[in-house]
Amino acid sequence: MNSLYRTDPIPAPPAAFNMAAHVLAAGASTPDKLAMQIVKPSGAERWSYARLTAAVRGAGSVFLRAGLVPGDRVLLRLGNGPEFPVAFLGAIAAGLVPVPSSSQLTETEISKLARDLAPSAVVAGEGIALPDHPARVIGAEALRNAEEVEPCAFDLGDPNRLGYMIFTSGTGGSARAVMHAHRAIWARQMMYRGWYGMGAEDRLMHAGAFNWTYTLGTGLMDPWTLGASALIPAEGVEARALPLLLKRFDATIFAAAPGVYRQILKHHEVLSLPKLRHGLSAGEALPEPTRAAWNTATGTKIYEALGMSECSTFISGSPDHPAPPGTTGYPQDGRTVAVLGEDGLPVSRGEPGQLAIQASDPGLYLGYWNAPEETAARRLGEWFVTGDTVSMAEDGAITYLGRGYDMMNAGGFRVSPIEVEDAMHDCPGAGDVAAVEVAVKADATVIALAYTGDASPEALEAYAQQVLARYKQPRMFRHIDALPRNRNGKILRSEIRARLQEEVTP
Repeated sequence: MNSLYRTDPIPAPPAAFNMAAHVLAAGASTPDKLAMQIVKPSGAERWSYARLTAAVRGAGSVFLRAGLVPGDRVLLRLGNGPEFPVAFLGAIAAGLVPVPSSSQLTETEISKLARDLAPSAVVAGEGIALPDHPARVIGAEALRNAEEVEPCAFDLGDPNRLGYMIFTSGTGGSARAVMHAHRAIWARQMMYRGWYGMGAEDRLMHAGAFNWTYTLGTGLMDPWTLGASALIPAEGVEARALPLLLKRFDATIFAAAPGVYRQILKHHEVLSLPKLRHGLSAGEALPEPTRAAWNTATGTKIYEALGMSECSTFISGSPDHPAPPGTTGYPQDGRTVAVLGEDGLPVSRGEPGQLAIQASDPGLYLGYWNAPEETAARRLGEWFVTGDTVSMAEDGAITYLGRGYDMMNAGGFRVSPIEVEDAMHDCPGAGDVAAVEVAVKADATVIALAYTGDASPEALEAYAQQVLARYKQPRMFRHIDALPRNRNGKILRSEIRARLQEEVTP
């Protein structure tokens, strides 16, 4: 049997569709129910569905009154406060195209992205670096009482039209804006049973930053689409405090990257979470020791998913269909996936190959902004190829074997080595540089920088803090005489990775 897993597609969305209207529809029948709670040890800020809906539609009016028109791109420079989802959904409600970005990005980094994006407006949070760009700036304070503004009408239209963008690192190494259609939210219903096991009665807490597609979808949009409640740790809440919040605010599902689970377990051997039913994990492979330790500490299981910014998650285990040991899970119902060989055809089951998803999947992106060649490079016939190496068992279970190229994973964020190298190359005394991911523990990795110059590790570290967001900064610096390269001059990162790994492996 070959590695092709085909299921019946889900029904198409309505012809007149708006993502924000879809997300808020379930809450209309329970206007007084808790939609969002920003939680911290000292208390919480509560948002009902009525308030959330009014704020979203009011924010849409704020944007339109500022002179924006449907189709305009709006760059979000916001932290983990309620103004983030209000701005995101408000823009979509009005027919604008919001583009979230990490609040950690430096002025240099966000200016580079803005030049390519050419936004019509930037929504600015206090203390967050803004791009050097002529776009009009709308302060976050303009949205803080948006629920009191006359609501905008939902901009209904073709579900296949551009709805929002998310930044990710493209195959060429530079950050790309991934274009998603309004229909992307409709396609996420495949995750509800295939991964979450979530219903309207649930209270889901997500520990990630709002701009991350995992948090934005799993932590906010999906609970609201189901009429459930989203619990959001306030900015600055440390991982060690999360168990207190999970218990105090009766969380039934917890979602986080594997690194957050590790940080919690570092401080808590036993956790009393009587309302918690299970955890969710995505962003990077979940180490088996972390999974087992969480199960021992809480008595609950973690269900893992594999996905990417271009299609969110599409392989997962769930309470109804757990992943066999050693695997990530199964293709979700409604998906069609394959494991392809070098000839572009499905390999036999059990053989390694490149994971691919059918290009007609309703959750698949529209393409990369201003990068048609890179968009085309991800297509192979009827397939979108992911770059991940996997194998498919006889029953369809997927085992993740590694990334197909040298992308690094820092706390769940995919980081391009080329981006780190481009930034660090300009550091005085750095010489030639190469960035790789190195395992420092059985369940933890860091970004390492090999360099050939005479700069000190301290100088390199200080420079990295100036030019790179924290999650992109190398945590290890190693001097080598020369970077190994192939005959075409390409850096052999695998050799560097192996060399540095030997140094840190006892």
